[in-house]
Formats: sequence, C-alpha cells, structure tokens
Amino acid sequence: MNNFIKIEIKALLENVACARVAITSFVSNLEITIDELMDIKTALSEAVTNSIEHGYENILDENSTVEIKAYIYEQDDDSFVKLEIKDRGIGIDDIELALTPTYTTKPELEHAGMGFTIMESFMDEILIDSDKENGTVVTLIKKIKKKKS
Repeated sequence: MNNFIKIEIKALLENVACARVAITSFVSNLEITIDELMDIKTALSEAVTNSIEHGYENILDENSTVEIKAYIYEQDDDSFVKLEIKDRGIGIDDIELALTPTYTTKPELEHAGMGFTIMESFMDEILIDSDKENGTVVTLIKKIKKKKS
C-alpha cells in the first residue's frame, strides 16, 4: 500500500500536538506496534518543535509555518513511514555541528541539544537539507517490521 498525507501548521508550539495526532492517526492504519507508533510520534514532535524553536528564531509572521508530509510505502515486502518536516526559517549553519549530542544554540531551553539525537535514536534514517534562503527539511524514515503470522 502506498499512501500520503500533507498538513501545514502555523509555527506555534501549541500546534505540535495537532501534527502529532494527525500523523499518528495516519500511520496507525499500518500493522504497527505501539512501540513503533511511539517512536514515530516522538521523533515527529522533536522535528516539528525544532522547526518552530530554531527555524523561526521567534520571528513569526503569516508565512511562518511548518509543513509535514507523511508517506507510507512498501519495498521488498516491508512497510516504511517517511516524514518530511519543512520550515521556511533561517536554516542551519553547520548541520554536522547541529547533529552533535547536547549541542544547542538555545541553552536556556530545558531539553536543548537533544532533538536530533532523539530523532536518530527512534528512526532508522534521518536526512537534513538546509540553507539560509529556503529553510530546512528534515526527513525521517522508519521501517515497520513485518509481523509474523
């Protein structure tokens, strides 16, 4: 089965829960375990929160949104969930540095520096594409293990 959903939210932290509910509802149509669903939900929350807190740097206007695309696809008898989280913010200067555990540009935040580490630990693959002109796209991929009959 191949399927797709796209949502766009205003870049406000209170909208992270809406994105989480929409995407977890969408992927729950798969034969998925609670653990796999929680992994996706946690990684998605981190990615969307990063887009809002770091991508827009408190510069919010009518164009300050986060777009979330979720894909379900099959490959070699396995199912995959692919999430693309896109902002049109300031971009990431140094992706390699940003991926370093505990590195943060906002040390005043309680959970600062753990977003990408959490995403990497819960997903099978994470890709980051970022530039100053177009913002950042974080792609998260999770293989849904085939259940034994």
